[in-house]
Amino acid sequence: MAGRRTRWGWLAAVVAAVVVWGVLSRGGPSPSQAGGERTTPSHAPSAKASSAPPSLPSPPSPPSPPSPPSTKAAPSPSRTTGGGYDPADYAPQVKARAQQAGVSARLVMAILYNEAYKPHDPALERAWQRYKPEAAFGIANMHRAAFEETRSGRDFAHRRWDELPDDRDLAIEAAAWHLHDLDAQLPAHWPGPFDREELLALGYNTGAGNMLAFARGASPGSQARSYLDRLHENWAKAGRAVA
Repeated sequence: MAGRRTRWGWLAAVVAAVVVWGVLSRGGPSPSQAGGERTTPSHAPSAKASSAPPSLPSPPSPPSPPSPPSTKAAPSPSRTTGGGYDPADYAPQVKARAQQAGVSARLVMAILYNEAYKPHDPALERAWQRYKPEAAFGIANMHRAAFEETRSGRDFAHRRWDELPDDRDLAIEAAAWHLHDLDAQLPAHWPGPFDREELLALGYNTGAGNMLAFARGASPGSQARSYLDRLHENWAKAGRAVA
């Protein structure tokens, strides 16, 4: 029990310790001599025989001064175990990976906001993937086939798809290069009503084939339209995050 003991409390403890020591020093029957095993209650400390009297207990230490409030640490660019996060915390990684891939950092960030609808906890993602093998991994929600195709010939070619839940920087890097590869498939001009960023976002969500169909004038279905609507909603804060 925490708290300050009174002087009489300490004295009683010392007297009790000396009495126990005196009894033990005269010698008592061992468990084998007494004909059975002696047990000690789990809630009380066992008495230990010694040839010297027990030392007096030390007075309680003064309470430590309260620690100053800690500042928020910058997110690790690699491994993580947390589920909740703000994509804006990863703006440095987004800007660096987007520049490497030659794509818009604002688009990459908007994609992360679009994909932040579910908890990105590694254990939860793997549990869901065991139930639904075709599920996506990582904060950019990348499917295995897209990752395998994107990593070929890249600096992260030696990395595995199942590392995405643990490594958010890898997830951002793979997403940026996937957008780069989608952009390379767009024609120089298209008759459809969507601009480049809209088509790339639709391609990220529905695949390259659908992206090209939308560029030719096909109308997105309800799911693709919802994804595009969320992109528009997230566009302003994505721009602020990477400004």
